[in-house]
Amino acid sequence: MEIENFRQLAAYNHWANLRLYGAALEMPEVSYRRPIGVFFGSLHGTLNHLLVTDRIWLKRLTGIGEPPNRLDAILYEDRQELLAARLAEDARLTDLVRSYADGDLDEALAYQTTSGKPYSQPRREILLHLFNHQTHHRGQAHACCSILTGAEPPSLDLLAFQRG
Repeated sequence: MEIENFRQLAAYNHWANLRLYGAALEMPEVSYRRPIGVFFGSLHGTLNHLLVTDRIWLKRLTGIGEPPNRLDAILYEDRQELLAARLAEDARLTDLVRSYADGDLDEALAYQTTSGKPYSQPRREILLHLFNHQTHHRGQAHACCSILTGAEPPSLDLLAFQRG
């Protein structure tokens, strides 16, 4: 993948998060927090997890920030605060990807997992994982919206984003 592909994924990531949060903010609090069997328990837990992992990866990629040390951390109880933090992290990720040139993608980055195990991977692989991870859990959150409301949430398809 070239840098332009990652720039498109960063823009898509922001677009999809806005649509997903739009659906999440409309639902009653009790529904939003209801445990429904997804990996992080509830829609609230899943949305927090996505923010947690972005903060972890952005710390690894930039050296800036204080990431949580637990993948299931609840960073924000309030949905509006969670949304504000999500938007800030999306902007941070978009700015970072815009700062890279194609040659930067092959540079290896050394990091440690949350359990302390050391790894080194090219930025290209890390970014691909980061965006794929977002899509994976955003899909779970999208399913939560369907289950909790009985209605179809807005499409998060990449093609819908590309078609504008």
